[in-house]
Amino acid sequence: MKTLLVTGGCGFIGSNFVQYMLDKYSDYRIINLDKLTYAGNLANLMAVEVDARYRFVEGDICDAQVVEPLVQEADYVVNFAAETHVDRSIMGGAEFVQTNINGTYTLLDCAREYGVERFLQVSTDEVYGSIDEGEWTEEWPLEPRSPYSASKASAELLVRAFQITHELPTLITRCSNNIGPYQYPEKRVPLFVTNAIDDLPLPVYGDGSQVRDHLYVEDHCTAIDLVLHTGLVGEAYNVGGDNDATGIEVVKTILDMLGKPESLIQYVTDRKGHDLRYALDSSKLKALGWKPQSDYEEAMQRTVDWYVQNEPWWRSIKSGEDFRTYYARNYGKR
Repeated sequence: MKTLLVTGGCGFIGSNFVQYMLDKYSDYRIINLDKLTYAGNLANLMAVEVDARYRFVEGDICDAQVVEPLVQEADYVVNFAAETHVDRSIMGGAEFVQTNINGTYTLLDCAREYGVERFLQVSTDEVYGSIDEGEWTEEWPLEPRSPYSASKASAELLVRAFQITHELPTLITRCSNNIGPYQYPEKRVPLFVTNAIDDLPLPVYGDGSQVRDHLYVEDHCTAIDLVLHTGLVGEAYNVGGDNDATGIEVVKTILDMLGKPESLIQYVTDRKGHDLRYALDSSKLKALGWKPQSDYEEAMQRTVDWYVQNEPWWRSIKSGEDFRTYYARNYGKR
């Protein structure tokens, strides 16, 4: 059996990936290392807790004493662990530097020492910055514009350095905006869905013209799986859903799907340094045989339906002190 160390496996994308891999591969063991910060939730993986092939370890990827024995067991490492919310990074970026950069270094150094077969770093399209027209290929320079994206770009450079200097077999994926089950409701789509369910205002930054691509999380999981097993070592791969939409288009889609009025839309002061447009060229990944299965309408409908059907999950989060404090701080004066 192969042993896969997944870091950040209790978060949104990580938990979906753990479930996907256990369902697909009967000959895989998965170790899930997660610090259980505000966005990590053990409830995301209740379905696999009884699986003998799954093991959860609570710990910090910055702590070498925790990381080292787990990497020693692993054939593959997939690093999801990260602080991810741009708005929080604007409020204060220290945690982003610590986890996203120093934590990645700790994982890489342990992976180098114990010779893992493959190390995959899950990154973001935000490392490219903002693009007025056209699409980014993987050769585009990294031009991050927020503390969050700068920390993810820095982590990528460390990954690249370990591949070149130490010949560590690394891979990088750069995904667009994921949507789907278990996404912490500070992010735009689950925030809009859950606010709309409760007839609360949906805060739209600026005029809502910022363009994002929307990737259903299951499609992202299939892409990571493919790159992990067949990607060319040392390479980065864009993972886009081919589902572009502006912020105002997203909010209107959600309101329409829930049968809610557009009077719930509330325009608020724009995010500082807000990137205007992201667009990925995923030809390199598609050449490996991948393509997204969910178009924009399907991806959004599946996402909306999940939050409608799983109110206890998100209500317990939104009633908590961390979420309420963040929401008041981020939107209170907008």
